[in-house]
Amino acid sequence: MEITVEKKLKTLWSLQKIDSELNEIRKEMGSLPEEVRDLEDEVVGIETRLRNQSEEVRTLEATIAESKMKVKESESLIKKYEEDQLNVRNNREYEAINKEIEYQKLEITHLEKKIQEGYSDIETCKKAHSETELVLEGRQKALEEKKKELEIISKENEKRAADLDKDRVRVSSKIEERLLHSYEKIRQNARNGLAVVTIRRGACGGCQTLMPAQRQVNVREQQKIIVCEH
Repeated sequence: MEITVEKKLKTLWSLQKIDSELNEIRKEMGSLPEEVRDLEDEVVGIETRLRNQSEEVRTLEATIAESKMKVKESESLIKKYEEDQLNVRNNREYEAINKEIEYQKLEITHLEKKIQEGYSDIETCKKAHSETELVLEGRQKALEEKKKELEIISKENEKRAADLDKDRVRVSSKIEERLLHSYEKIRQNARNGLAVVTIRRGACGGCQTLMPAQRQVNVREQQKIIVCEH
């Protein structure tokens, strides 16, 4: 039995309504999934920054410990050189030892400056670490809220979308392949996702272009599928 044009139109219109409702469900989801992904990436980045800051503090502490050890070594050498000065045989030996003492004193001054700079850098790092922890706390909280929001919307729409997908398969199977292909192609190229529309106040419900009176009559008769040129 041949399917009438009217039946084809009604089936296409049913498919359009299903697709429009699916689009509305996707709109409700909006940019939430992308926002969740962005926040997750941001949290990972902040956690990496925290690890790097902690590692920097450990490195500075190790450098300070090494410098303190070198200071003690230099102090021991100075003490030894001062004892050696008591047993020199001439001025040349005395001056040579004295130069070594002066060098070690300069080395201690340099190391002590390095230690103080290290402590200052540690304080700066720890301050930055605390600030980063606050940022992380805020982003984690925002991520948790977005995830909950997404979960609520997903649960609300999941069953409805599944039911609509089943309806879509059922309705699509009743449409001949040529018509279905045309329908899908038009929908892909339409910003509003509409391929089958009604006439509203004498205008196409898709592009809002006014239609000639005779074209409106042809549409109402439902004797053939009318394609909008726009």
